[in-house]
Amino acid sequence: MILAINPGSTSTKVALYEGSELAAQESLNHSAEEVAKFPHIVDQLGMRTQAVMDFLDRQHVAVSSLEAIMARGGLLHPVPAGIYSVNDRMLQDSREMRAAEHASFLGALVAHELAAGTNIPCYIADPVSVDEFDDVARISGLKELPRFSFLHALNIRKVAYKTAERHGKDLSDMNMIVAHLGGGGSIAALRHGRMVDENDANNGGAYAPERSGCLPACSLVKLCFSSGATEQGILRQVTQQGGLVSHLGTSDAREVRRRIDAGEAEAKLVYEGMAYQIAKQIGGMATVLEGDVDVIVLTGGLAHDDVLMQWVTDRVGFIAPVEIMPGENELEALNEAYLRLKQGLEAEKTYE
Repeated sequence: MILAINPGSTSTKVALYEGSELAAQESLNHSAEEVAKFPHIVDQLGMRTQAVMDFLDRQHVAVSSLEAIMARGGLLHPVPAGIYSVNDRMLQDSREMRAAEHASFLGALVAHELAAGTNIPCYIADPVSVDEFDDVARISGLKELPRFSFLHALNIRKVAYKTAERHGKDLSDMNMIVAHLGGGGSIAALRHGRMVDENDANNGGAYAPERSGCLPACSLVKLCFSSGATEQGILRQVTQQGGLVSHLGTSDAREVRRRIDAGEAEAKLVYEGMAYQIAKQIGGMATVLEGDVDVIVLTGGLAHDDVLMQWVTDRVGFIAPVEIMPGENELEALNEAYLRLKQGLEAEKTYE
């Protein structure tokens, strides 16, 4: 069996797979009171590891019987896409959490703890820090602020592989644009499988349910120096209180749709504005691929909304056929990454 682990802020999602078949899945919830006992996220390692051990016990699965452990990767230093074996350097970087304190760093650490004293291989796949930019894509209008890749790489590559398979082609033989649309969002141009450019709602791009996306630069600078403004406050405003939250007071797209259906004009304008910006960013990625686009894929939680997807499709359908693959399943994506490794479709990489 394969064990997949995806730590989040207040839960650890786990699943067991037999090949491609799901054998068991659970969301191990950690109460706010339980999490608050630990000064730093890394201090939760023992608690999270024990929770996964308890899950395995409930499934009557011994750690020693596992074929491999796949874990979500943290905000590591920039790496090419792929499947990385958990090593000492990765464990050190995961403990230090230099980029930010984030629960995703616990994935590799929990996997390593579980496998201690065994020969079970542990891996991460396609962390958000995957960076395969062309050099020209890194240039911004300020030398001190180069562009960098920060995206939903795990789901984007899962969807890309599925799309290539559906078309009867190798991913390396296709050019595509994949838009992951959720509470945040990232839109990537894949040239022969490599994510050569992207934009995400944390650092520009289209606004999303919680993210501000691209903002007028001079106005943002003035906001930063306004009375009472703090760095953490502004960061919270653009990453948690932007987009639909800023305009409509909610990040729930279903609520926005209900308000639109009830005739609220502002809700329709803001929601359609999000579709407009998503489409505009997809158009930008088409220029990265010089117009040679085989398919555009829309995925993530927002892809369940047929009205939003139709608005986007109406604007970008002239570029290439649009396919919709709703939802996101990181546990399944981790398992599929391992299967690609096992089948020789991808080679194991070393984190350095």
